[in-house]
Amino acid sequence: MNNWMLKLIGIAVLTGGLSACGVDGEPVRPSLNAGVGVSNNGVHAGGSVGLQKGPFNLSLGF
Repeated sequence: MNNWMLKLIGIAVLTGGLSACGVDGEPVRPSLNAGVGVSNNGVHAGGSVGLQKGPFNLSLGF
């Protein structure tokens, strides 16, 4: 790889790391919920994944 390519990758990793740790403000908090249910129809698994930043919450259930 070229030297400029390594610098570009390094800057991208550094920027991503700083934004993930909250240097630019409150960090985004991930969440994971999982569950297993048993009924007459069998065993069912479900859950959700989400992100929370301040008062905003975004989640996806499965």
